[in-house]
Amino acid sequence: MIKSKQMLAFGMVAALGVAACGSDDDGGTTDEPDTTEAMEEEAEEAPTTEAMEEDAEEGDDAMEEDADAMEEGDDAMEEDAEEGDDAMEEDGEDAAIAEGEGEAMGGDVGSFGLTYDIGGKGDQSFNDSAFAGAERVESELGISFTEASPNDDGSNRGELLQLQADEHPLVVGVGFAFAEEFPGVAENNPDTMFAVIDDALLDFEAEGGPASLCDNCAGLTFAEEQGSFLVGAAAALQSETGTIGFIGGVSGFGLIEKFEAGFQAGAQAVNPDIEIVSQYITEFPDFDGFTAPDRAREVASAQYEGGADVIYHAAGLSGNGLFEAAKEQSDLTGTKVWAIGVDSDQYNTVDAELQEFILTSMLKRVDTAVFEITESAANGEFMPGNTVYDLSVDGVGYSTSGGFVDAYVDQLEEFKTQIVDGTIEVPTEPS
Repeated sequence: MIKSKQMLAFGMVAALGVAACGSDDDGGTTDEPDTTEAMEEEAEEAPTTEAMEEDAEEGDDAMEEDADAMEEGDDAMEEDAEEGDDAMEEDGEDAAIAEGEGEAMGGDVGSFGLTYDIGGKGDQSFNDSAFAGAERVESELGISFTEASPNDDGSNRGELLQLQADEHPLVVGVGFAFAEEFPGVAENNPDTMFAVIDDALLDFEAEGGPASLCDNCAGLTFAEEQGSFLVGAAAALQSETGTIGFIGGVSGFGLIEKFEAGFQAGAQAVNPDIEIVSQYITEFPDFDGFTAPDRAREVASAQYEGGADVIYHAAGLSGNGLFEAAKEQSDLTGTKVWAIGVDSDQYNTVDAELQEFILTSMLKRVDTAVFEITESAANGEFMPGNTVYDLSVDGVGYSTSGGFVDAYVDQLEEFKTQIVDGTIEVPTEPS
């Protein structure tokens, strides 16, 4: 913009100079007068000094007017630039945060492959949210998809990714566990686009800052701690015993701890003295904790019996055991206890008889991520690097189905505002 303004100013000054000085070549020559009389006649016809001064003054006025016009033009261009910058900032507020560099890909996507995490479709949580996103893609964009699920130990993830790449221009892996396989498969299929949920696919030790692990793969990650903060606050606001619980599926690999950390911080923001009981079902590398509802049911029953009256889970399919335990404890004691779901709005995924015990759910918009990465690929805008879905773009949040947190919405929204504007910085590691 500055360079354009400088060129405009230079051009106008040059034009003024040409008008004032005339051209070096005016198209011909003139004959000189032959006699003194002719010279005298020409002298009489020549402008007087007074006329020349008047012309000079008029020229100066014209140049000043032109300069004023140039200044007005500069001001207008600056205003346009500022308006353009403001518009870009506003547009940026509607988009998730991208990291990494690379060239855009895509433009011809008639189908894509969706490969689920362990447990597959039907977990009423993480995988089902991805499936919901794929259904939206098919409905709104007319792009079909095929599905695949790994075996029980996940040892065939790489094979599944390659099979999907053989059929589709875009492959989406649901779960961080695919991250280890992605770079190699992506290198072997340079014309195929790959995206993985829950891993940034960045080399954080690269010189000059984080860099994409591959030119044709994208990471889609979430600020789970932020959404968990809000449901933690809801739990503390609802609790009558002053004790709440957390059940994690698998500990020791860093992801589920973000849920726990946010939940703790949110509850303590409401009640600094609240007691929080946490327990994980399994430890990494044993991922059975995500598919063990019976074990989650045992853990939840023990926490309820110990005085917790609200329990939040981040345990995938295992969470169904928590919901069953909430109903059993409420029926047994005559005192209602609550459960908090995760990833999907689990009020809408459980059996009707369990709905009344689900206070809220921490929404992790995996469905949105699946839709947006497919849409960007179809539009030729697929980019390598990481996209973070946080509260500022409603990538995480909380549900209000059932109306059980309606009384707390104003407080929760105030917490949300403070997190987005940076007043509250949510921890990612449990205290």
